[in-house]
Amino acid sequence: MEFFTTTAKPSRRAVDCVIVGVYTRNRLGRGAEDIDQASRGQLGKFLKSGDISAEAGAVTMLRDLPGVTARRVAVVGLGSSRQLGVRGFRKALTSVMNELKRTRVRQLLSTLGLEDVAGADPYYLARYTAETIGDSLYRFTEMKSKKAPPAMPLKKLGFAIASRGEAARYQRGAEHALAILKGKTLARDLGNLPPNVCTPTYLARKAQQMARSSKHLTTRVLNETEMKRLGMHTLLSVTAGTAEPARLIVMQYKGAGSDAPIVLVGKGVTFDSGGISLKPGPAMDEMKYDMCGAAGVIATMLTVVTLKLEVNLTVVVPAVENLPGSNATVPGDIVKSMSGQTVEILNTDAEGRLILCDALTYASRFKPAKIIDVATLTGACVIALGHHHTGVMTPHDELAEEILAAGRRADDRGWPLPLTEDYAEQLKSNFADFANIGGREGGAITAGCFLARFTEGMNWAHLDIAGTAWKSGAQKGATGRPVPMLTELVLGHAGELPRR
Repeated sequence: MEFFTTTAKPSRRAVDCVIVGVYTRNRLGRGAEDIDQASRGQLGKFLKSGDISAEAGAVTMLRDLPGVTARRVAVVGLGSSRQLGVRGFRKALTSVMNELKRTRVRQLLSTLGLEDVAGADPYYLARYTAETIGDSLYRFTEMKSKKAPPAMPLKKLGFAIASRGEAARYQRGAEHALAILKGKTLARDLGNLPPNVCTPTYLARKAQQMARSSKHLTTRVLNETEMKRLGMHTLLSVTAGTAEPARLIVMQYKGAGSDAPIVLVGKGVTFDSGGISLKPGPAMDEMKYDMCGAAGVIATMLTVVTLKLEVNLTVVVPAVENLPGSNATVPGDIVKSMSGQTVEILNTDAEGRLILCDALTYASRFKPAKIIDVATLTGACVIALGHHHTGVMTPHDELAEEILAAGRRADDRGWPLPLTEDYAEQLKSNFADFANIGGREGGAITAGCFLARFTEGMNWAHLDIAGTAWKSGAQKGATGRPVPMLTELVLGHAGELPRR
């Protein structure tokens, strides 16, 4: 997709469609004012008569308006002018794309960036616009036997801007959005693939393929023999019941000399049956999404490689299947972690923390500036936060605010959860150093407390994406989160974000 900016009147641009906004109380947005003037007041008449709705997200498609060069004008309701924020801005764009994505529109011009959007600057308006439109065009058809109907062939996306001085910031925001979309597409594709295709071996091969595309990126894959030699017995306990071998994927991007790297650790359970603690049958197919943490960190690496950022980034992915079998770990087993600590496994469906703890210990060898694990870890986090916010847990206030601020700017929001010794007490075991579960109460937090025992001395945070990594029902599919949040964090670390 190509991008362009224009200070010309939207009514004069020869594009397939121009997007304009209208507000309640018959108020026209800035782009709509120009279209109204060019069409001799027709837009205003339609709005006053009720033929155009200003309700937030309502779309009216007008064709061949007199005085307007564009073939189509998509008029979208923005609600009250006093309440237009980033959510409303993106909802409006999504609604327009739902109307347009079955058309043959190749050139699209948005004037919505001319509106006052909760103080968002040109860089972020461009990012939000390009990312929202790109998300709307995503489709997963790889496993279909019949050829899918052609998608909207959008080639050029234009931004109406108030002055030429904004052009560079819009262009930069759009370029960053394109790289983020590339990463999100990979994350969504990996998540949506069936578990008989996207296995630990498949993930490892994908990571190795990526390394061949950049001279700054290397990928190493450790097998089970190597992991056993390292003492990764908690990780290997999860994969004991399946014939599919585990893999530890280590990707290193070096774009900043000898600087300490950011390390991202992603949970890669390519299918989670629960093991001997078998999950209930309904919706078990969605446990193919239990590797979305892995998909997210690998995808963030792709975004960083695409942008050629001056930063050092390391990605560590423990990739396993969790299935019942004759050799499977059973409740009551005690295993020793790579750190030397022993864990009593009371529930084999609390497996993500078992693979992450060894991966975190391994990752400490890179002496990270900050280390963040990303995991679809607990249903308890979904109960606590629903499907809107990623759970953020860390004992380090500065890192917590860095992550939360990145989420706010990227519109990929997180929410802090406490991580105190009160909750860690629930992990006590009579037979091992501690257990892998701490009861139903505060389940997301006790999982974080478990991981904290393996991160002493590290600037560490834990992201629980169980509620945000995928959608169920008619919209079933991976979301690509938290790629925008993580990318924003890395962009800030690399000094690539514009000054405000």
